[in-house]
Amino acid sequence: MARKVWVFDPQSGGINIPDRIKPRIRQRILDHANKHYSGKFNRIDVRFRGKFCYIDAYTEPFVPVEDYDPDLFNESREEHIARLRNTPTHLCRLRYFGDDDRWSMSFYTYSREIYEPCVFDNGRWEGTPEEAFDTSAVYLME
Repeated sequence: MARKVWVFDPQSGGINIPDRIKPRIRQRILDHANKHYSGKFNRIDVRFRGKFCYIDAYTEPFVPVEDYDPDLFNESREEHIARLRNTPTHLCRLRYFGDDDRWSMSFYTYSREIYEPCVFDNGRWEGTPEEAFDTSAVYLME
């Protein structure tokens, strides 16, 4: 007779993030980003939905003056820069399990336009919001 065995899956389940901890988690992420990645972004957006915390970055685009072709983009260089400044780079999505320091994470894959499970830089499936930011900061490197 087969026995059922419970196995923890860090990429499913989770619980809704309580409103009372959202400001604290947001501030932890922003403080960490400002301390360790200042100058790599214009602003960081942290938002919550159910059991998920989404972290996006807005960066300063590089648009060469001499090679810009407004006909190719159907907008002026200034309009193009303004649009890119307001387009987020999706860094990661965190899944909450009831502990401020125990989250799983997924990268946003631009090739498939979905969030894909990933491990933290330390090789574990769970970590802190700050560790998730460090892992996903690869999108901020120049």
